[in-house]
Amino acid sequence: MGMIILLVIILVIVLYFVAIYNALVRARNGYKNAFAQIDVQLTRRHDLIPNLVETAKGYIAHERGTLEAVVQARNAAVGGVAGAKAKPGDPAAMQQLGSAENALTQTLGRLFALQEAYPDLKANQTMMQLSEELTSTENRVAFARQAYNDSVLTYNNQREVFPASIVAGSFGFAAAEPLQIDDPKVRDVPQVSFS
Repeated sequence: MGMIILLVIILVIVLYFVAIYNALVRARNGYKNAFAQIDVQLTRRHDLIPNLVETAKGYIAHERGTLEAVVQARNAAVGGVAGAKAKPGDPAAMQQLGSAENALTQTLGRLFALQEAYPDLKANQTMMQLSEELTSTENRVAFARQAYNDSVLTYNNQREVFPASIVAGSFGFAAAEPLQIDDPKVRDVPQVSFS
């Protein structure tokens, strides 16, 4: 009888640790899925930028430096997404992505500032539509980033509490890094005004 009770206790403990492991796996998959949503929105953002630059090129040809900076920042951001996509939650990959997106937002801000100085460009229907789509996408990126950061917080909290921390350490559940933008000015969505 004593042996059966001991086996039942051992079985309950094993099942408890299996449940903890499974919860950690679900939480890790949750933040990876949330990052996939960021990837979708950033890809959409990056795909809009070449059309925006092409449209602006005809109007502000002598502002080539700004246009080239936007293209370079976009290419760096695409590379940042690729690196983060390979390792969602990895601190170095998330910091690189945050920096690249920060630089892209800043160069887009310069492009939109130039747009204000060129009434013909400002009135161009294609430019207005692309600017509107980009602003909408920025909102989606912000929402996806918040969902990802919430998932990372949940995962990190789950892996740090006892006894899950023992299971996490034993099975290599590393801490995940939220996606942060260092410059508080960049947290605002770029404002596009056609008035």
